[in-house]
Amino acid sequence: MAHGDAVVYEQRTGSELPTQAVDLCTLLASYMDSSEVRRVVEAYQFAALAHKDQRRLTGEPYIMHPLAVAKILAEMRLEVESIVAALLHDVIEDTPTAKVEIATRFGDQVAELVDGVSKLTQIDFGSKAEAQAENFRKMFLAMAQDIRVILIKLADRLHNMRTIWVMSAHKRWRIARETLEIYAPIAQRLGINTLRVELEDLGFAALYPMRYRVLKEKLWRQRGSRSEIVGKIGHTLEGRLAEAGIPGRVVGREKHLWGIYQKMRAKHGNFHNIFDVYGFRVTVDSVSTCYQVLGMLHGLYKPLPGRIKDYIAIPKANGYQSLHTTLLGPRRIHLEVQIRTVEMDKVAEAGIAAHWLYKGNTGASNAAHARAREWLRGLLEMQRNAGNSLEFIENVKIDLLPDEVYVFTPSGEIMELPRGATVVDFAYTVHSHIGDSCIAAMIDHRLTPLRTLLETGQTVEIITAPAARPNPAWLDFVVTAKARTAIRHSLKRLKGEEAINLGRRLVGQALDALTMKLEELPEAWIKEAVEAFGTESLDGLLEQVGLGQRMPWLVAQRLSRVSVEAIEALGAEKRGRATAPLAVRATEGAVITFARCCRPIPGDSIVGFASSGRGVVVHQQSCHNIREYRNHPEKWLDVQWDKEVAGEFQVAVAVDVVNRCGVLADVAATVSDLDSNIKAVDIDEKDGVIATIRLVLMVRNRLHLARLMRRLRVLNTVLRITRRRG
Repeated sequence: MAHGDAVVYEQRTGSELPTQAVDLCTLLASYMDSSEVRRVVEAYQFAALAHKDQRRLTGEPYIMHPLAVAKILAEMRLEVESIVAALLHDVIEDTPTAKVEIATRFGDQVAELVDGVSKLTQIDFGSKAEAQAENFRKMFLAMAQDIRVILIKLADRLHNMRTIWVMSAHKRWRIARETLEIYAPIAQRLGINTLRVELEDLGFAALYPMRYRVLKEKLWRQRGSRSEIVGKIGHTLEGRLAEAGIPGRVVGREKHLWGIYQKMRAKHGNFHNIFDVYGFRVTVDSVSTCYQVLGMLHGLYKPLPGRIKDYIAIPKANGYQSLHTTLLGPRRIHLEVQIRTVEMDKVAEAGIAAHWLYKGNTGASNAAHARAREWLRGLLEMQRNAGNSLEFIENVKIDLLPDEVYVFTPSGEIMELPRGATVVDFAYTVHSHIGDSCIAAMIDHRLTPLRTLLETGQTVEIITAPAARPNPAWLDFVVTAKARTAIRHSLKRLKGEEAINLGRRLVGQALDALTMKLEELPEAWIKEAVEAFGTESLDGLLEQVGLGQRMPWLVAQRLSRVSVEAIEALGAEKRGRATAPLAVRATEGAVITFARCCRPIPGDSIVGFASSGRGVVVHQQSCHNIREYRNHPEKWLDVQWDKEVAGEFQVAVAVDVVNRCGVLADVAATVSDLDSNIKAVDIDEKDGVIATIRLVLMVRNRLHLARLMRRLRVLNTVLRITRRRG
């Protein structure tokens, strides 16, 4: 059938199909009907004409590359639209051919696939990194619409990696790194093991050629003696299956070079320690038989504690299912055994591609497809919240980390998270609103803090509060891209809201001194002022005031249409006292900050200064660093503590103590007894007798600090205690 299509093509065009095209048609004919193969031949003809004057760096005609990409997908038995799109995947990017022409000839579906794979070449970017990140973002968005986009892109990258040696060393390094950081992890996330393994080994060879060569030579030298041991153990396992009457297949498997190298790095071991692990795969007919074989193997060889993993009951995120166990075999060698059904084996090798490869399946392949869709929905949410393409692609890299932990919600639902994930990561995985409002968690019915690391098998319940909001400190310990992006997005939104509110208060104060109210100003005056300052709205103008980027008095002058001379006639001091001071509530963390030089706390006399980008910075009135503002009275803000001020504040103290064993423990215990925490500690030994302990404590106000200092003074080991400033 394929040969007949080739003859038709040759008669129509007067040219001969290359061997690669005939091989492709032959492969397609094994699972497609003749009309579909003819569509592929037509796509080849179109692509060959579009690329006719182009050659690759290898010197061969450019059309050989799309043919190779199509063949990789054909080996995965993808349907006709994917094969046609693979043949055409470079025509929009590298030739004058337009997307509309492809849609007319081959349909909208093929045109969308080709467009999804094509790079953005018509836009000028500020840097190569920005251009590459934007291209990745475009690819991921197209992938969310049709997951076949990434299958074509993976096949495209695989063939490029097979021919990477014709490129310059710098390009080889960049492309190989990109392959190992993004493309191979995507293949793993989608469960396409065959593509992943080859991408990783090709990337390894290009990125670390010397290390690759040394490992490959060692592997080759070890293979002879190893084959004999693997064969004997394989026969033993097959014999035990036959004795039990279990139909199954045992295959000895060899680790690929990148996997060996990664394990050597992770365990800081040498080649012989890592290579001394023998791998086997047992394929049987049903799930119940998998568990039966697991028990049988544990009767044959001793299992290693903690090395049994059940990915059948709890599948991986990419749909992978299998039982894993590590056994202590003959000569005390370690045997890694995977036990799975035939269908699970197909999905383990083809991953998401099994959705098209085995269309009759309703089990694992569809589950893999559903999980991939769920991951893509998460990518879309990440993309909406990311500040730019570079941030988005960094978050995707974080999200592609392969190690997982599996925890349960209170209702018994399984949640998959990367290793090292915390309670906050879990909260954002459940829902962004849950993450934004979480304050603590119950792990296995025990109250735990938000930064607690999660372990497989735990049941996690999130405790929320309606008034709670994300803390910037969470960014120091979350590991999932979704949590990181959502926290940044929420903080940015909160900062904007707080800046608008603070700006409204500051401009309102300035207008009060002019006996005017913001809400009573004519709409035309406000519109004119907004346009004069170049913002889109009044809120945008107020946000700039709240962030310290514009002075409240200048904005008030423009809004009120009072002359600058009239405002200056008031005088800086009179302007500041013309109305009540700005009340500091200590909850406007994004736009009101407390100076670290003097660390003001409630009860201290304070003064505020407008600082561009930081909003209002609050100092003690006795702080030496406020001298620099004396020549800028327009930046002064009259502030005072709000009556309802709450929360904890940092304060620095110096404690001179008798330098003897246990003194720090005594100080810490006293601080804890008075409901305070030590944020930081530093010890300066003056001589062998006296030492100074410098502490940063968390206190509620001056009264709380005074009680702490009194209690510390009565300790036998404490000689003197003072509050540090500066």
